[in-house]
Amino acid sequence: MSDRIKLIKGFQDVLPPQSLAFARIEQAAQEVFATYGFQEVRLPVLEHTELFARGIGLGTDIVEKEMYTFLDRKGRSLTLRPEGTAGAVRAYLEAGFGKGEAVKWFYSGPMFRYERPQKGRYRQFYQIGAEAIGYPGPGTDAEIIAMLDRFFQRLQVPGIRLELNSLGCPGCRPAYREVLLKFLDSKKAALCEDCNRRLNTNPLRVLDCKVEGCKQAVAEAPAVFDFLDDECQRHFAGVTKDLDIYGVSYTVNPRIVRGLDYYTRTVFEYIATDGLGSQNAVAAGGRYDGLIEELGGPPTPGIGFALGVERVALLIEEKGEEKPEYYIVALGAGACEEGIRLLGALRFIGLKVEMLTDGLDRSMKSQMKAASKSRAKEVIIIGSEELTQGQYTIKTLESGEQNTVNKIDFIKQKMIAFHVNNIDFGFKIS
Repeated sequence: MSDRIKLIKGFQDVLPPQSLAFARIEQAAQEVFATYGFQEVRLPVLEHTELFARGIGLGTDIVEKEMYTFLDRKGRSLTLRPEGTAGAVRAYLEAGFGKGEAVKWFYSGPMFRYERPQKGRYRQFYQIGAEAIGYPGPGTDAEIIAMLDRFFQRLQVPGIRLELNSLGCPGCRPAYREVLLKFLDSKKAALCEDCNRRLNTNPLRVLDCKVEGCKQAVAEAPAVFDFLDDECQRHFAGVTKDLDIYGVSYTVNPRIVRGLDYYTRTVFEYIATDGLGSQNAVAAGGRYDGLIEELGGPPTPGIGFALGVERVALLIEEKGEEKPEYYIVALGAGACEEGIRLLGALRFIGLKVEMLTDGLDRSMKSQMKAASKSRAKEVIIIGSEELTQGQYTIKTLESGEQNTVNKIDFIKQKMIAFHVNNIDFGFKIS
């Protein structure tokens, strides 16, 4: 026998109960985002490498070190998507939205980055993202942050805080870059190898380095906030004003810079205060008013965010598998047939129900043991007496109490509760 094939390092199988947490997170996003007018889009995981080189920036860690890039059979350079915004903008332009039309989109799915695996971070990881393209004002910035805040409230995610900053615009950033470079040049000896490389490509990223020595070296660095022009100051004031109206709490943090070249003005992060270690950003995003133009479209504003599904799953209360409402115990051939009909009917109505459908020769004891193991709330017992009288015996596992119900009345009651008007499965419901 050949050796067992193992999972690739940095990748993961998402199994129950984690998969249930993923589904819960995705459902919350779909429901909350829809109330804010966002529609779902499905984007491919494979794109031309040029999309990310132009969109994310050649000087970013993602493009330089982290992308899964390869040549296909025709010699084209392709990349597994490391993030979703560039692909969403490509889809926006390819769909013909070339005149600055406004759209609100969200998406979910796997992303890929070759980086060191750690808690809540994998080389294939799952994100949920949202993009509001064609909206220039600070009101949209505040709205999309409020939507994300509402999402976290829906899931009751504990111990997170919102941090907010402005990176300015191409008009005011050059003056800050010059002052920052002068400051960083005086700290070169204390900076790590990556940060010394970033001095010539993306000096803002030095402020976001997680290496302790770099954090100490830039503690007194000049803040971009002090270099914002009047328009950028008004924009940021508009964002914070609306967040105050929405009742969203935030902290202004001039060290938030984000790792991608396309960000302008508003940037933000939701930070976990405990449970994720140094890589503690749960969700992050910002405005990218120059990205659409960079990718061949007309000047078009945009703002978006992405949240890490694995990281949110680590923070929400673990509820485990959903317990069945009922477990059907059937004794004998006729009872087993009746049990299968009832199983189909209750599942059709919308209840979670389990039964040993091959349990024709299984004893009462073994079936009750299986019912207990399933952690069902109640057991429906069908034996010869129940069959004769058209009844079911309902037993509550936790208390041991049991009572007998008319089977037609029982099914009618469930149909009414779940708003089901008709049902078959051999039951004569009048």
